[in-house]
Amino acid sequence: MEFNTTLQVSQMIVNELSGSSFVHKMQGLLFKSIGYEKLGQKYLDHYAEEQEWIEKYANRMMDLGCTPEVNICHKSALVEDPKQYIEADLKLQREGVEKLYQLMPALANDPTTYDITKAYLADEEEDQYWDEQQLDLIDKLGYQNWLLRQM
Repeated sequence: MEFNTTLQVSQMIVNELSGSSFVHKMQGLLFKSIGYEKLGQKYLDHYAEEQEWIEKYANRMMDLGCTPEVNICHKSALVEDPKQYIEADLKLQREGVEKLYQLMPALANDPTTYDITKAYLADEEEDQYWDEQQLDLIDKLGYQNWLLRQM
């Protein structure tokens, strides 16, 4: 079976997710340092979860005889304002979910990677819904009240 598409998609996810997961870790540390303990821990947990996805894709590549490349260096500024960060994260989540939906048909001939990506897509949708829910709560509770819940 031809696995070029699987390897390309897996490598792309490993690279993209490696960078964004590290940003989540740093954001978590930043939020905790300025007093938003719960929000900070949410992003630190999110980082750990994303690392598990990176391992799944890297292991799949190695199962197919390919050594993953490491290409994750890019500059990202941390954001001190939680609402501003969640709004930016939601934009990225929506773009990522759309991209994953577009990639799914290309993985149809590789059921193993298709199943990994299907589960990853569901997880990413859940993250998108969380961002949407937080912004909705900010609108309903008011920003200051929402921030108090993050301490």
